[in-house]
Amino acid sequence: MFRALFWVYRHTLSPLLHGFGVGGCRFQPSCSEYAEVAIARFGPWRGGWLALRRLGRCHPFSKGGLDQVPTADRS
Repeated sequence: MFRALFWVYRHTLSPLLHGFGVGGCRFQPSCSEYAEVAIARFGPWRGGWLALRRLGRCHPFSKGGLDQVPTADRS
């Protein structure tokens, strides 16, 4: 179900936002790709928390760059 939501976002809302001048993600992988991998790897609670933390780092003063999903649960 989550994968379908991310697919819909990437193919509908994301292009629409770019059309209105809202820039792309400053991180690699993109925030939606990061969230999809985090939820697949850690489940909806822990993965969702990691995705929210990532979104919190996405702001104009952030340098961005490479930010991979952790490979092990580091609580």
